[in-house]
Amino acid sequence: MEINDHAYTSTTFNTFSPVEFTYKMSAKEVEDFVKLRVSNTYLFSGRRNTSMWAWRAILKHMGLQHKMTHCQASKKWENMKKRYKGLKNPSDGMKVFPDAWPYFNLMDDAMEGRLEGSAPILKAFPTNGDFLPISKHKKRKVSMVTYSPPLSLEGGPEIEVSLNGDEDEEVAEEATREIDRAMEEIEHGRDMLEGEKQVMEREKRVMAREKQVVERERQVLQRERASLDRDVAALDRDRASLERERATMEREKTVMERERALVEKDRDVVSRDRLALEREKAQLDRLATASERTEEVTEDGGGEKDSVVTDRKEQFLNLFEKLIENF
Repeated sequence: MEINDHAYTSTTFNTFSPVEFTYKMSAKEVEDFVKLRVSNTYLFSGRRNTSMWAWRAILKHMGLQHKMTHCQASKKWENMKKRYKGLKNPSDGMKVFPDAWPYFNLMDDAMEGRLEGSAPILKAFPTNGDFLPISKHKKRKVSMVTYSPPLSLEGGPEIEVSLNGDEDEEVAEEATREIDRAMEEIEHGRDMLEGEKQVMEREKRVMAREKQVVERERQVLQRERASLDRDVAALDRDRASLERERATMEREKTVMERERALVEKDRDVVSRDRLALEREKAQLDRLATASERTEEVTEDGGGEKDSVVTDRKEQFLNLFEKLIENF
């Protein structure tokens, strides 16, 4: 067979191993899985390989280290979070039924922080044994070279296929390891961002609660201030009323002082009238005594004396009436 060196084509194919088997958890295992992941969030610090060690610690605690890999566990957690977020915050116009997913309430409690401390706190240590190995997607390089014979040859074209997978196996494995490391770093970054997002959401809820508390305190202060304003207004009214009463008392005191002065003046007048009355009485007594002495001398003279005594008595009665009127 002759070969035309100037007419050939070469095609390379990459083949991969079949998709690895994924273990299906029971409902109880899913619940323990979620509680352990939430209670051991501190293990997912975002540093290199910490996510792998953390997932391996969770799988070993559950007895699933020979049934699942840490990559499968991480992928299951991410899928559950993605489905929860889609049901919790659906797109506009989309109708969802959260109750149709049996783990919605479980994930809601997990995302809201109500499952923290619901599972044992684990410790993660670097280890490579006693775990389900991660299947490597080995590449096999298949080279197919097609030669085109001269037109004068009888029959169809001849195809030569050569398999060179063995000589490139180490390079493929190294590339796979690099991809796995890159995927782990991406997973670490995603977990770190998710943790920061959860922290920010908790801080946001705390700030919202603090804002509500501040608002309630502000309303209480406003009510207390309004009550104080009312009390101050009542005190002002009471003060004005006391001022008016004081002014009234001052006026009444002035009137009483004037009345007291008038009473004192009347008392002085009465005293003087009493003294005058007593003098008049004394004079009447003396006159009465003198008239008795002279009554026996002459009867005519006695008649005149009686007239004098009568006049004196009338004056005495007048003075006594004046004294009574003054009282």
